[in-house]
Amino acid sequence: MDKDLLRVVIIAVGVTVIIGMILWSFFKNKNKRRSINFIDKGNPLDNIDQSLILNTENDDFEIVPIGGAGDKEFEADPITMASEVEEQAVIQSKPQIQVAEQAPPVNPVDLPKIIQFSIVAVADEGFKGSDLADKLTQVGFEYGSMKIFERLDDKRRVDYAAASMVEPGTFPETGLESFTSPGIVFFIQPSELDTPLTTFDDFIQTINWLAKQLDGVMLDHKRQPLTNETIQKFRNQLR
Repeated sequence: MDKDLLRVVIIAVGVTVIIGMILWSFFKNKNKRRSINFIDKGNPLDNIDQSLILNTENDDFEIVPIGGAGDKEFEADPITMASEVEEQAVIQSKPQIQVAEQAPPVNPVDLPKIIQFSIVAVADEGFKGSDLADKLTQVGFEYGSMKIFERLDDKRRVDYAAASMVEPGTFPETGLESFTSPGIVFFIQPSELDTPLTTFDDFIQTINWLAKQLDGVMLDHKRQPLTNETIQKFRNQLR
């Protein structure tokens, strides 16, 4: 199979699995969304169309590098860059009021109910499970009851979570040394947060740090390289 096509299939199917898992949980446990467990009792994966799940048991695959985590685009912290751009825009607008009024407005990004960004491994073999668990734990994630990693607030409520891109989207409890994944999907639901902008900023900083530590490429909600412009548009919508 063509490497580029396989990469697209892996990412698309992985994201589909995660979305299905999340939405099933949200509608079933609407009033319990921010309980101690991000996803409450039950197995949401039972409701996913099996034809949409990628089974790699008998398939050797390679992940084609999309780019390096050391690219210039990701050298600076996206939140710092976004804040600097915003501050500079305010400073420049003061002496040039007429120019600012005549400039076309920036089109805001549509704010989805669930924001999902991801990190795809640069290496062909993907991310090693033990490395993923180690780095996720370092930035405050905990392994949850649904076998995904959850970032909790001081009241033990889930702010955001991380899942594997490959069937069934979960991480094994044991045998992480032999487990690999081509990427990780991170998801956050701003409408359920007490401080959505602050948590989103933390969400971005965490993903940025993990991408550098794991040697991965950050992708946005459209599976395109995550840019500072996209981050700032989301921040504007969350104010």
